[in-house]
Amino acid sequence: ESGILAAAWNPDESLLAIITGEQKLVLMTSALDVLSETPLHADEFGEDAPINVGWGSKQTQFHGSLGKTAAQAPSITKVGSSPDDDNQPRISWRGDGAFFVVSSLSPEDANGLRHRTLRVYDRQAALQSTSEAVPGLEHPLVWRPSGNLIVGTQRFGFEGGGAGKEGRHDVVFFERNGLRHGEFNLRVEHLGGKVEGLDWNADSNVLSVWIEGDDGDIVQLWSTGNYHWQAQMYLKHEIAAPLSPSGQPGRFTSVSWHPEVPLYLLLTTQTQLIQRKYAWDTFVSRSQPPNDSGTVAVLDGSTILLTPFRVQNVPPPMSSYQLVLASPPSASDFINMKTPIHISLSSQDDILAVLWESGYLELWSLNTRIGSNSGPVMAPKKILSGYARNDTTVQWRQIALQNPADTLPTIVVLGTSSIGTDVIARLHVNGNDVTNLDKMACPRNCRLLNNSPDIYQTPKGDLIKCIVIPVKTVILPSKEKDGLSNSVFIGLGKSGQLNAAKANSEPSILSGNVTSFAVASNFVIYTTNTHEAIFVPVKELSNFKVGDAASTTTLSRKLERGSRIVTAVPSSMSLVLQMPRGNLETINPRPLVMEVVKQDLDADCSGNYRKAFFACRKHRIELNVLVDHDQATFLEQASSFVNQIPEVDHLNLFLTSIGRGPQSQDIITKVSDAIRLELEKIDLAKYINTILTAHVVKTPPDHEAGLLQLLRLRESDPNLVEEAVKYIIFLVDADRLFDTALGMYDFSLVLMIAQHAQKVAISSHHIRDVYQDPREYLPFLRELRALDKYYQRFRIDDHLKRYQSALRNLSLAVPERFDEAVSYIELHRLYELALSIWKNTDRFEAILELYGDWLFERREFKQAAEVFVEANKISKAMVSYEKCLQWQELFNLAVLENVGEEKLVEMGYRVAEDLVSKKRHSDAGRVLLDYSKDTREAVIAFVQGNMFSEARRIATLSSKAELLEDVIHPAAFESRAQLSEEVGEMQAQLRKQVDRLRELRIKKEEEPDVFYGTEDVALQNIDVMTDVSMPATAFTRYTVAPTATSRSSNSRSKRKAERKVGSGRKGTVDEEEYLLKSIAKLVERFTAAQGEARNLLPHLFQITPDHRREGQELQKEISDFEAEFRVAVEDIWARPVTDGDAEVPAPDTWLTRMEEAEKKKQINPIDKVSKPDLSQGKGWRMNLFDME
Repeated sequence: ESGILAAAWNPDESLLAIITGEQKLVLMTSALDVLSETPLHADEFGEDAPINVGWGSKQTQFHGSLGKTAAQAPSITKVGSSPDDDNQPRISWRGDGAFFVVSSLSPEDANGLRHRTLRVYDRQAALQSTSEAVPGLEHPLVWRPSGNLIVGTQRFGFEGGGAGKEGRHDVVFFERNGLRHGEFNLRVEHLGGKVEGLDWNADSNVLSVWIEGDDGDIVQLWSTGNYHWQAQMYLKHEIAAPLSPSGQPGRFTSVSWHPEVPLYLLLTTQTQLIQRKYAWDTFVSRSQPPNDSGTVAVLDGSTILLTPFRVQNVPPPMSSYQLVLASPPSASDFINMKTPIHISLSSQDDILAVLWESGYLELWSLNTRIGSNSGPVMAPKKILSGYARNDTTVQWRQIALQNPADTLPTIVVLGTSSIGTDVIARLHVNGNDVTNLDKMACPRNCRLLNNSPDIYQTPKGDLIKCIVIPVKTVILPSKEKDGLSNSVFIGLGKSGQLNAAKANSEPSILSGNVTSFAVASNFVIYTTNTHEAIFVPVKELSNFKVGDAASTTTLSRKLERGSRIVTAVPSSMSLVLQMPRGNLETINPRPLVMEVVKQDLDADCSGNYRKAFFACRKHRIELNVLVDHDQATFLEQASSFVNQIPEVDHLNLFLTSIGRGPQSQDIITKVSDAIRLELEKIDLAKYINTILTAHVVKTPPDHEAGLLQLLRLRESDPNLVEEAVKYIIFLVDADRLFDTALGMYDFSLVLMIAQHAQKVAISSHHIRDVYQDPREYLPFLRELRALDKYYQRFRIDDHLKRYQSALRNLSLAVPERFDEAVSYIELHRLYELALSIWKNTDRFEAILELYGDWLFERREFKQAAEVFVEANKISKAMVSYEKCLQWQELFNLAVLENVGEEKLVEMGYRVAEDLVSKKRHSDAGRVLLDYSKDTREAVIAFVQGNMFSEARRIATLSSKAELLEDVIHPAAFESRAQLSEEVGEMQAQLRKQVDRLRELRIKKEEEPDVFYGTEDVALQNIDVMTDVSMPATAFTRYTVAPTATSRSSNSRSKRKAERKVGSGRKGTVDEEEYLLKSIAKLVERFTAAQGEARNLLPHLFQITPDHRREGQELQKEISDFEAEFRVAVEDIWARPVTDGDAEVPAPDTWLTRMEEAEKKKQINPIDKVSKPDLSQGKGWRMNLFDME
């Protein structure tokens, strides 16, 4: 009955909050059922009332000479409402619908003033908090959708208002508990008027302020970054209402954001609907090296904040320089707005172009200081100003600069005409004059490309190049590929897809989770949702086809969570990132550093090695990249490298890095020698330390050459040698240097190293175990000096464990030391060296016999026998031949040495017995026949080896028919029984293993997770853990033998574990593979048995009827087993039948990748073990048995 003063639905439209004319708050459901009805003006604070213990209050502060009365003095501040207040309440819901805020005027106080109060309620309309009294608080009200701030406006300069300049308006912020949380000034003093409304866009990033000015309405768009709103927000844009048809000031009737599209603004007037869709743009200088400054511009009203990141990193809201723009000249049909519509930076020099919506533009030369010279970072100078075209019907919105070489840029501007089409105009700059070149119409809502102003992009994403026809002085759109064929276009979509495309080709997706990107230093650099920076070489994209981008060579680097790219500065090898909290960080990624280093190495004719060296040193890049870039060129330009980097310490650092690098020994040696030779030409004394370093870093180190350099300087400059010795002792252990000097047989050098090493040890308070005390090494040197030349060198080499050199020197000593040489040979096993030393001497046979004895002890009997023959030690050679069963050579020597008949027979029996034990029955039979003359034993040896044909031949040849009955016939029965028993064993093994395989495969099909011991990947999506606590274990089905020391197992235990894999222990996952390998080996065994049967069956058929029956039964047994074996092999190695339909590819998710990884573990063992071939033993059957 009293009417409704305000109403607002919550975001999901399930609740409706209403304020009635009776000053009551009513909360209703979507069905208009009343949930709550409470008085609007409540005396209590609310449920979230703070607890006040007095700390920090006025009453507890010290007031100096004013005394305690000052603490009790009442406040005289008057709090009233704004004259612009419409006296109506306002309601605004939080984005999640959990709370809403009500702004209403309080009843009049004692001064007759009313003020606005904010009250926060929950979904049940329970009062949560009440704001403090704010002088001049006005009616506009909006709660930020993200929920952290409540926004209103405050006016100053009147009774009951804020203390400040008249006409000043602030946007003020409140927290949910009612406390103030910052403010910023609207900068509208020159406009007059009042604030009509506030509104946040859908993602809470942009705040619109609707201002009713004296000359018309204006909507300001404000954004925030790095908590900048605590002092002030960035004024990004101003929108003026168009004039009415009658020429009156334009007025908006509504201003609102799209509820879902974040940067879509809707404005209405009495006669128009205005739709504006915005996009974020980073104003970055695209000037090329070496003049790239990395300047980034931030637009803040009529002030442009400029920071050249090549020179310094200044985080917002601060900046290196603030360029304050003057108000542009007023133009008819436009309110004089100070905020530019767009700015752009050139790609050649730091030239800044500024555009206002009226078409007024300015061109500034920033004059950025790039070098290390003193002075201001920037000194901007205006070089041009004026209107783009004398056409007030066009609303201009974008400007870009096209930079021909060595000339001022061509300006390209884009706007919307009064008839709704877009217009592109080009202007040529010549000094202070601007010439209008051409103008064209293009599809509506297109945009210019900053780095290619002659190309524009349509709303559908098409790229169109403008071509100029000089005759008619117009530009026309062209979709021909000639102008774009060599270009690659890269763009970031709303969904995070980074696309790359060439002319007349479909775009290819570089990545699907990109948050920002930049192109610099021949790389496409982008950040991802996985907090990485990815570097894709541009050359990888120049010839790519659709789908190839996924295979490009990329480099990556981990970043802080939520990092985004601001700019990349190639010359300083830096990438500037902005963190989620707003601060800026400059990093030097390795790809950018390496790109600049490579450019420096390829610079000019001899490379800029100094710049590349210091870049690697500064950014901790291994210095070996200076060589790896082009090894051949570096070796050719070694002199240029030394001339550019003459500092001794830097050269030492370089050589040390090369010595520790991954290059081959040959490259390290070549580089070290090339640097050393150049330094020796320049100044041996100056670069002695570097020359020593060049010798030491080689692999192996050339300590001897380094010490020879010291000998060259010892006479001319003793002081320098002393310092050089100290330096080389710093690089190399003194004990090794002492040994090297001793190995050069120069005692003066040995003493110099020992003495200086002792000084270094004392000065560094370092105690050495060897050679520190002269009482230890001087007696040793005196003893060596007293010896003759070669024996002295022998003692030195032996001390240094250079045993081969020691033996050579010992061989040159007096002949009486031969016995000592023999002992030395035996001690260090230098037999082969000794043979080469004493060859063609009378001591050669003695050395040979010594060598043969050593081989005999090592059980290398064959080689020992050959050495003994060469040494003419026939008896030892015969013993060696007998040990290795080389019976032909043995009996050849025995006959040549006229060994007696009795010894020859005895030797034959002994050798034949050893041959039989080695299953060499044929050789044993021949020895018994030829040398022992024992036919019976020979026949026995042949039949033991299943050589019945040879046994029967020998028996017949020697006319000993009794051997047939006594030896051959029983042996045939025995061989048949052995073969039958072997076939039975193989059959039992096959059946047992086939049954086990079938059991395993049934288990694998029924319970694959249990069989493989895999985890159900679906469990990875469960968010809640079980309450049951269990100790961690490393045991799985793949575990062979878990132990407590498995984590610290050494290489021996690892090799042992590898040998156990596939051992076939029952219950392990490798059991099936083991069984297949065992059956494959069984085939080989059966093939051998078939060969034995091939030799035996003919004799069983021929000897006697009983033998024939046994042969027939044996052939049947083997045939039956062969058939069973074939069936088993075909069944075991049969592959499962799969569905012929093509599988539908699963989406690329984490879950599918986990499933694919598990499938790779479940490889079928038949893919690892090849199917055995049973046809190798064919031809063993005797067909005559089938006819019986």
